[in-house]
Amino acid sequence: MTVMTRELKASYAFVARNWHLTKRYWGWEAAFLVYAVAGALSITLIGKDQGDDRLLFYLMIGAIFWNYLSVLFQILAEQIAWERWEGTLEYTMMAPVRRVSQLLGSTFYAVVYGLVHTAVILVTLALFFGLDLSRADFATAGLFMLLGSLSFIGIGMMAAILPLIYVERGAQMTFVLQSLLLLISGVYYSIEVLPDWMQTLSRLSPATYVLDGVRRGLIDGAAPASQFHNVWPLVAMAVVLIPLGVWMFGRAERYAKRTGKLKRVG
Repeated sequence: MTVMTRELKASYAFVARNWHLTKRYWGWEAAFLVYAVAGALSITLIGKDQGDDRLLFYLMIGAIFWNYLSVLFQILAEQIAWERWEGTLEYTMMAPVRRVSQLLGSTFYAVVYGLVHTAVILVTLALFFGLDLSRADFATAGLFMLLGSLSFIGIGMMAAILPLIYVERGAQMTFVLQSLLLLISGVYYSIEVLPDWMQTLSRLSPATYVLDGVRRGLIDGAAPASQFHNVWPLVAMAVVLIPLGVWMFGRAERYAKRTGKLKRVG
């Protein structure tokens, strides 16, 4: 119990550290939030312009839930880049803290931050558009958000390896990965419009199943029981990707320490 208490306190320390970083750079956080709100409005207004409520709702769901998943991914993937920027990477990696505790704290903060970020966008869009939600199944949307979060946590952990190993270009590589997920996941369009080879790749993205499941739940009122084809891939990805992400991060950490990449800043 003493060990568990110590590790939970260590995890909380990373939550607090990320919160203080957010407060320090609140100007950037506000700018990113305004950009996200403006982007979501711009996309959703396409449906308004076409006079199609279903299209409007389709685009709105894509904008809102992709924002949540992308924020979750960014915070986890860029945690090493932030440590390097702050000049604390070497101290953090050499501290007597289990890496799982660090990842757990960063993950918890990412989920809470993503929910707050997404709530602001959701309220803003709700004030602009009046939609009929009488058939919406919000429990289904919540379930898919949970399953999607678990899957993206694993991907974010693996993406965090890139800035650790590739000092000069790792952060840019995480952005490329996020952009590819946006392209193949059917955020603003059905994946059926993609070429066959890209449709195959889309099946490897958890966002594909999250967005399809949320749309079926909110637009058509489909319960999770009728969406087993979306549920089981997310469960399988979460079971595989989280342990794999922790394992890969540990291997990358040992490699970075052995090759002196912790100290380097460029």
